[in-house]
Amino acid sequence: MRRNPRYVREHLCTACRNCVEKCPVQIPDVFNQNLSKEKAIHIYFSQAIPLIAYIDPEYCLYLKEGKCGICAETCKNNAIDFKQPPERKEIKVGAIILACGFDPYDPRVREEWGYGKYSNVITSMDFERITCSTGPYGGEVLRPSDLKHPHRVAWIQCVGSRQVYEGSKPYCSSVCCSYTQKQALLFKIHSPEGECVIFNNDIRAPSKDLERFFERTKNLSGVRFVRAYPRVVGEDKNGDVILHYVTVEGEFKEEDFDLVVLSVGLMPPKGLDSLAQKLGLELEENGFIKTDPFDPVKTSREGIFVSGSVRNPGDIPEAVWSGSATAAKASIYLSFRRNKLVTQKTYPQERAIENEEPRIGVFICHCGANIGKVVHVPSLVEWASKLPYVVHAEEDLFWCSTSATRRITEVVKEKGLNRVVVAACTPKTHEPTFMEAIRAGGLNVYLVDMANIREHCTWVHPLEREEAFEKAKDLIRMSLARALFLEPLPFYEIPMSPKALVVGGGVAGMTCALDLAQQGVEVWLVEKEAELGGMARKIRWTTDFQEVREFLTDLIRRVYQNPSIHVLTESEILETSGYLGNYLTKVKTQNGVSEIKHSIAVIATGAIEYKPRGYLYGQDERVLTGLEFEAFLSESEEETKALKSVAFIQCVESRNEERKYCSRICCGETLKNAIKLKELNPQCEVFVFYRDLTAFGFLELLYKRASELGIKFVRYTPENPPLVESEKEGIKVKAKDLFINEELELKVDRLILAGGVAPNPDNGKLAQLFKVTLDEDGFFKEAHIKLRPLDFTTDGFFLCGMAHYPKYIREAIDQAHGSASRAMTLLSKEKVLSSGIVSTIREDACMGCGACVEVCTYGALSLEETKRGKKARVIPVLCKGCGLCSSQCPTGAIEVGHFKDQQILNEIEALSEGEEKLKEMGEKLLEIRRQVA
Repeated sequence: MRRNPRYVREHLCTACRNCVEKCPVQIPDVFNQNLSKEKAIHIYFSQAIPLIAYIDPEYCLYLKEGKCGICAETCKNNAIDFKQPPERKEIKVGAIILACGFDPYDPRVREEWGYGKYSNVITSMDFERITCSTGPYGGEVLRPSDLKHPHRVAWIQCVGSRQVYEGSKPYCSSVCCSYTQKQALLFKIHSPEGECVIFNNDIRAPSKDLERFFERTKNLSGVRFVRAYPRVVGEDKNGDVILHYVTVEGEFKEEDFDLVVLSVGLMPPKGLDSLAQKLGLELEENGFIKTDPFDPVKTSREGIFVSGSVRNPGDIPEAVWSGSATAAKASIYLSFRRNKLVTQKTYPQERAIENEEPRIGVFICHCGANIGKVVHVPSLVEWASKLPYVVHAEEDLFWCSTSATRRITEVVKEKGLNRVVVAACTPKTHEPTFMEAIRAGGLNVYLVDMANIREHCTWVHPLEREEAFEKAKDLIRMSLARALFLEPLPFYEIPMSPKALVVGGGVAGMTCALDLAQQGVEVWLVEKEAELGGMARKIRWTTDFQEVREFLTDLIRRVYQNPSIHVLTESEILETSGYLGNYLTKVKTQNGVSEIKHSIAVIATGAIEYKPRGYLYGQDERVLTGLEFEAFLSESEEETKALKSVAFIQCVESRNEERKYCSRICCGETLKNAIKLKELNPQCEVFVFYRDLTAFGFLELLYKRASELGIKFVRYTPENPPLVESEKEGIKVKAKDLFINEELELKVDRLILAGGVAPNPDNGKLAQLFKVTLDEDGFFKEAHIKLRPLDFTTDGFFLCGMAHYPKYIREAIDQAHGSASRAMTLLSKEKVLSSGIVSTIREDACMGCGACVEVCTYGALSLEETKRGKKARVIPVLCKGCGLCSSQCPTGAIEVGHFKDQQILNEIEALSEGEEKLKEMGEKLLEIRRQVA
């Protein structure tokens, strides 16, 4: 491995940026898409890890000509080293994971886009940086030519994707439709009166909640979606960009826009071919890493795994779960070394603060420009430093950065702080970061409070700067008042045993069970049907025409042969209780009721094929679903060859008010079956009626192949879907062909309905039993749709496969590996720590009414007999600190740690009575302590 020099000694650089300020050489800022300037010595971006300066040898005067050296003279830590050589390292590893990402398409290769020629033609990556607070214009949406606010903005989709031109790629980049809609939404937030025009072909919204996101964007005032491929033809004297395009109806149009954004596709990263050659890996035809058809993280070389967009274009959730999937595969390889190379992180002994007068540190964040652009942070720091009990106040561009959190730790130690207030963003984002920082300084993690001056202030008052400044002061003062009464809280230790329950014996459930078992976990695999396999038993071929049955047979064999997996078929889950590390689930089996003790659970219950209510389904045997037709193709070769015409109808009773989601797999399944039909019977006429052909990723190549085979595609609108009638000679299908603007009528021998995927009917029952949630479509709801797609909010529960959302077999396997990896983060430990934010009960005030027990959805409360009658008890490891019990208690006997009544009342009083109240609150705290002592 070769590591190029930074010309900066990493262990000495503190990211103070003094060298950057003094450097006289300005260079293009690559991170900001060359829309702004940087210095020859710079930190790549504000939240880089590690946050260390770097000297660009291409521009540095000293490295090029032996001149200057100002940065070395400026650096007080002597961190600059112009003679730093490149490093060569040899690292012995047991597995390799490739996560090289992608490169955005460069539209300069085709003159028709006007990129690089017209300054107000930018790419979607340019627009991303423009809207960012650390971007070239500080988060303001300005056009490059004159730095004015644009009013009319156009997005052109499929730039560099779905094209066979030289320099472009034939596949769909999967994410462009959704990120374009996101950018249009962002622009409307910045400019509510602005106009957005999105030029598109198909709208592809195949991932979870993206169909709703599309509808939300489409219904915004001033947003238009136009099906057309426009061409950039020039600009006028004002710098506005002129577009020419032809509508679906064949009408020629010319429009001008203040700004044109090219929605560029995802390309294989530069140098991937060279890296693949060095590692002995195969590439697929588009230049991405080739993976196993039934194991999408496995490469052509044993022990090397791949995740993210380096294997195929994909969205953030796919990158997240594929990252976990590669970790699972690597962990299996390295499980024999687990915990042998680990160094446990140590913390200083927690300082007792009970007898100390409050000493508070206030750390105010610029959050790039999110806060600093609206309120004057230095003035806030000066004001905060004069408040009672504040012994230190400081600002930083990003307090969440690695170097800044180290600074908080240092200040806690140096100044003897016993409470910390961070005025920044939402605690949902970075509160754990600051908890960790003060713990490293010797404080209990619950002695930090966050004043949300971003979401609650600067983001909602961007144009009211004076008022926002006063509100920020209010929020910080309230946080200080609360911090005065914060108390140290204990963690609760939970023993873990390597035992897991996997619910669902389909491809995802079996794959997850095998991954866990291969890492020493005892697994109970519960399946309600008589056989393992799930929906995969009904699928003959994948979309790349791999045989599913052979793969499935081998998978089932490996599950049954693994001694660590206990398979329970024809079984039903009756009851579950307990908490992370100590769950008890009762399962009804053929032999009676079994009790399973397990530390974690994975839900992989799959989904079902939707059965349409219309289009003659169930009334005419010639009308089939996609899976039924796939079985027909597989089992009825002679009948298949006798067919003269077949029609497929997409989006049947879906993407509507009743079922508002796209089932993701239907278009690919239709393309697969249509191609298989043409291969078996080339003379058969095949028609596909569709709204948007969702052939994302490499499925676009399947779409192209289908067209080449003569399969005819007819687009329809939701307002005018195809009409069908049953006749003796065949099924009559009538629809309007939008391309030729004429009514089409034909008779077909078979009508195939793509009704999509419906949630498992058992999901509601299981959600209640396991105390997990469902989304509005009836699939299981993850903890975070982008960042935690495999976790539930309930500790110790994970999900994968079509229980989460419709997906192809490869994707279900990907998620299954990922869920196993997430589960192993707990199962690999002897014990885990549970939050200290739990309810506490004053027994003398408890009247034993049981109201708290009834409302607790986590089973964390119970009534127990005592000498003084029935009293409520809390099971801390089950309590989530939601506070519902506290709100229901008629005597006020219950309080939630970290959110006690006095802490909340302090905030209210500080808001209403001002700064002088803080001194009074502190004196009250000290008086309470004296009385207790």
